[in-house]
Amino acid sequence: MRVFAVLLLAATVVMLHGCGEETKSDKSEAGAIPIPSGEITKIGEIPSFMSEGLTEEEKAELKEQIMPPGVGDENIAEEKFKELMEAARAGDPVAQNGLGVMYYTGDAVSKTTSGQVLNTDPELAAGWFYRAAEQGYADAQFNLGLMYANGEGVTQDMEQAVELFKKAAVQGHVDAQNNLGAMYFTGEGVVRDEKQAIEWFEKAAAQGSEDARINLDAIKSSGK
Repeated sequence: MRVFAVLLLAATVVMLHGCGEETKSDKSEAGAIPIPSGEITKIGEIPSFMSEGLTEEEKAELKEQIMPPGVGDENIAEEKFKELMEAARAGDPVAQNGLGVMYYTGDAVSKTTSGQVLNTDPELAAGWFYRAAEQGYADAQFNLGLMYANGEGVTQDMEQAVELFKKAAVQGHVDAQNNLGAMYFTGEGVVRDEKQAIEWFEKAAAQGSEDARINLDAIKSSGK
C-alpha cells in the first residue's frame, strides 16, 4: 500500500506492447510462453490484483483508501494543490511527484497559452515527475517511466522507460521491478534477456507482487 498511497499509480504491467528492437524469431519465442497480456494500468486506477473478486462497493472503498485526501473534493483538492505547489517549487521531490499526479488526474487545473482549460495535463505532469526523478525519487522515476512507455506527455520511448524503471527497481520499487521484467522478457526498449526478466520478476514476487508471481509461473509452465 505504501506505493499506491503515494502515487495513485498501479503499474501492474504483465506484458508491454509496442515497437521493440527484437527480431522476428525473438517475438515468436516470446509468444510461445503463455504470460497473460495486458496494458499498463493508468494513473488513478486500482491494480487488477488488488481489485480481483471485489464488488463495486468494495472497489470504491478500496479506491478511497488508496487515494490521497482531497480527490473528489474540490475545496480540499485546491488546498492540497497550493501546499504541494509551494513545496514542489522549493524542491521537495515528494511534492513534485504528488503535483505531477494531480496534473495527470485533473485534480489540478491548467490552461493552454490560448486560455483553454485542460481536464488533464500529462505534459505538465511529466515535467514535475522529471524534476523529482532527477533527484533520485523512485516513485517519480517509475511514474515518468510509465509515461514514456505509454507515450503520454512525452514522446514514446521504450529505452528511456527501461532506464527509468531500472533506476526505480534498484531502489526496491516493486512495480518497477515487475515492469522491468516484462520489458526484458519482450525485448521492449532493451535486448531481450529471459534470465534478466526472471530475476526481476523474482525480486518483485518476493515483495508480494501477484503479477510477477503469475509471470514466473507462466514461464515455468512453459518448460523453459
